[in-house]
Amino acid sequence: MATTSGDQRTLADFQRLLPANTWQRVIRGIKPDDRDAALASWFAHGRPQQMPPAGDWHVWLLMAGRGFGKTRAGSEWARTVALEQAGVSIAIVGATLHETRAIMVEGPAGLLAIGKPASRPLFQPSLRRLVWPNGSTGQLYSADDPDALRGGQHSHAWGDEIAKWPKGEAAWMNLRMGLRLGARPQALLTTTPRPTRLVKMLIADPSVTVTRGTTRDNAANLAPGFVDALNHIYGGTRLGRQELEGELVDDIDGALWTRTLVEQCRTQMAGPPVRVVIGVDPPAGTGQASVCGIVVAGMLADGVIVIIEDASVAGVAPEAWARAVADAALRHHADRVVAEANNGGAMVKAVLEAADIALPVALVHAARGKAARAEPVAIRYAAGGVRHAGVFPQLEDELCALTPGGGYEGPGRSPDRADALVWAVSELVAGTRRAGPSVRVV
Repeated sequence: MATTSGDQRTLADFQRLLPANTWQRVIRGIKPDDRDAALASWFAHGRPQQMPPAGDWHVWLLMAGRGFGKTRAGSEWARTVALEQAGVSIAIVGATLHETRAIMVEGPAGLLAIGKPASRPLFQPSLRRLVWPNGSTGQLYSADDPDALRGGQHSHAWGDEIAKWPKGEAAWMNLRMGLRLGARPQALLTTTPRPTRLVKMLIADPSVTVTRGTTRDNAANLAPGFVDALNHIYGGTRLGRQELEGELVDDIDGALWTRTLVEQCRTQMAGPPVRVVIGVDPPAGTGQASVCGIVVAGMLADGVIVIIEDASVAGVAPEAWARAVADAALRHHADRVVAEANNGGAMVKAVLEAADIALPVALVHAARGKAARAEPVAIRYAAGGVRHAGVFPQLEDELCALTPGGGYEGPGRSPDRADALVWAVSELVAGTRRAGPSVRVV
């Protein structure tokens, strides 16, 4: 995105920021008294990370957090390519044809919104084509139809959000093989990082030039408080590192949950649940690092279990986290609380009784390890039997860090939130049949 209008940099500053060949193209034909016009251009106001890399590159991967300005950078690069040389052919590829048109072409940072009106392309929706005044063209494609890219020939390509491409490797292979026009074919790929095979393959390719960036890099052009609010919610989590910091957060080998699995399980509540239970994993100790896992789960009429809220609290006294359990029970009209008895479950029961909340409390003892208890729940996720009605970054970080055999490679000393989820889901699955060697009700 453009910087604020108060930017007072000089042309000499911009010359230092841009590759020599790009700079020469920018200033070509600019008269000395047209400095204001030059300062109003994208090359004057865009940030250095949004500018094409120096050197004779073939593939440029711009991987950054949300709100960085990746779409604007892609649009400006494609526009510059189209206007520099008459008759170039650019492939414009999104995750779906709808996203290609809605974001890359017609969006607020799309190709129809940038530059002076006289130099903008004509959009021919029926042909899925853009035509610039000098004869350069842009052809729209969808990554979910890789075969459509087989027949195309282009000199340049812009692919957006490649980590979302449903058939990423096939789409990229066909797209790259079609870059065979002109003396110097180039492709710009913009994306928020996700550990897909295509993204990991590109990063490992030494011929790919990678630029990274974060959401805060563009804070001046985002709504006041936007970055701080997201950091407050997601800061320090794997989701935050991926979506805000632009890091490629890979899955842990052998983990019971993967990021892809969790994303596939997102849903919206289709109706009120027929049962609601609260799983509680009381903290083993005290202090700021101690977390009481409190997870609310409900069962829908069709038997699907939905995770409704992660109400976990950290660094509070036992009376406070027990009160948080009681509040969650009232808030969601829960019919049962399931708490691990070993580390304070009896206190939960006492606080509920003191608050005159008539709610059954099942105190359970765990005879098996955390991972062993979690494995059946993970299998239920994989079968589509558990959904998340929202985004729960800290809880999901813990789930994706559990490995078979009792391993845990996630944040904090213990997966308290994940344990609470396992207790809640297990209770809903078992219903009134409390059996098995791992759990004993007291």
